[in-house]
Amino acid sequence: MGRGLADASPHARAVFEEVDDALGERLSRLMWEGPEDELTLTANAQPAIMAAGIAALRVLEAEAGMRLADKAAYVAGHSLGEYTALCAAGSLSLADTARLLRRRGQAMQAAVPPGVGAMAALLGLDFETVTAIAAEAAQDQVCAAANDNANGQVVVSGHVEAVARAMNLAKGKGARHSVLLPVSAPFHCPLMQPAADAMAEALATAPLAAPFVPLIANVTAAPVSDPQDIRRLLVEQVCGTVRWRESVLAMAELGVTGFVELGGKVLGPMIRRITPDVPTITASDMAGVEAIAKEL
Repeated sequence: MGRGLADASPHARAVFEEVDDALGERLSRLMWEGPEDELTLTANAQPAIMAAGIAALRVLEAEAGMRLADKAAYVAGHSLGEYTALCAAGSLSLADTARLLRRRGQAMQAAVPPGVGAMAALLGLDFETVTAIAAEAAQDQVCAAANDNANGQVVVSGHVEAVARAMNLAKGKGARHSVLLPVSAPFHCPLMQPAADAMAEALATAPLAAPFVPLIANVTAAPVSDPQDIRRLLVEQVCGTVRWRESVLAMAELGVTGFVELGGKVLGPMIRRITPDVPTITASDMAGVEAIAKEL
């Protein structure tokens, strides 16, 4: 994870070294050597995914001799990716971003005891239908539409039993398929309130500047630049719905003519489903970054 970039570019290596220093441990070694079950713990995965994205950006800036401020109209990220986006846009330092994501991961993991919560993807249904299903499935528990990822791909989150009820209800509503997700906690639902409280405390003292291009916020699917508003929305995001589909549509309506995903290849396919007529390119390795550099 990110090893090829680090081997090929001193700019990428510097990112991983700074994240290691900020966390006081060799997260990069865990990313490159494993064990995988330790890397996928959310307290490690969140800063690791961010580091891979920023490393790709730094290499792209060096390869193409470009500044993000000159090329991008907006930045956006999915869930923890909002922190990566804010770091990319100069709102958060790399070290502070790594420390905040480590805190976020720890707080989200601790918010709900193991085995109490679950998440499931309900495929083939629109967001409004899934929202209604979640409300019906909740009964005296928590069940909420957590991620509106793309057309026909909505994730519910909450108590294990409530999520199971939602999956059963989805069958009767015409769902193509329902998949229980291999996650360690029920993210983006009210069960995460203890984590939201922890992040409110952490973000209150974190140095946060206005980004040099606006962030399209997960919970509003609208541009935001004011640091105080960003702090508030990052806290709300912990329990709130990730409105990714709406965010992509909003950017297209605001005049975006192309999307570039850096650090992974997950959001690109979602974006293509949402706005198939808008070119979308992704890069998670050196070859991908070089291809994007030529394109830009």
